[in-house]
Amino acid sequence: MYLHLGGTYAISDKLIVGIFDIDQTTLKRSSTVSFLQKAEKNGQIEIISSDIPRSFIVTLEKIYLSPIASTTLRKRIGQTWQKMSD
Repeated sequence: MYLHLGGTYAISDKLIVGIFDIDQTTLKRSSTVSFLQKAEKNGQIEIISSDIPRSFIVTLEKIYLSPIASTTLRKRIGQTWQKMSD
């Protein structure tokens, strides 16, 4: 199944390592900021929209900055997995 990340971006849920709230994980955690800075230097960051990013999605290949809240993305992926198990 595919998860819509915003704009024209959709990725396979099999590639997703984690979905994170950008504010909650970068405010007090310098290791997260360092991780994202390193990924940006290596060309691994994909900016989905010109809107302010609310979440970042770590995949096996890239890190996507999404204007969609992490809670919304998790709900979407949860609904997908629920449908698969029905």
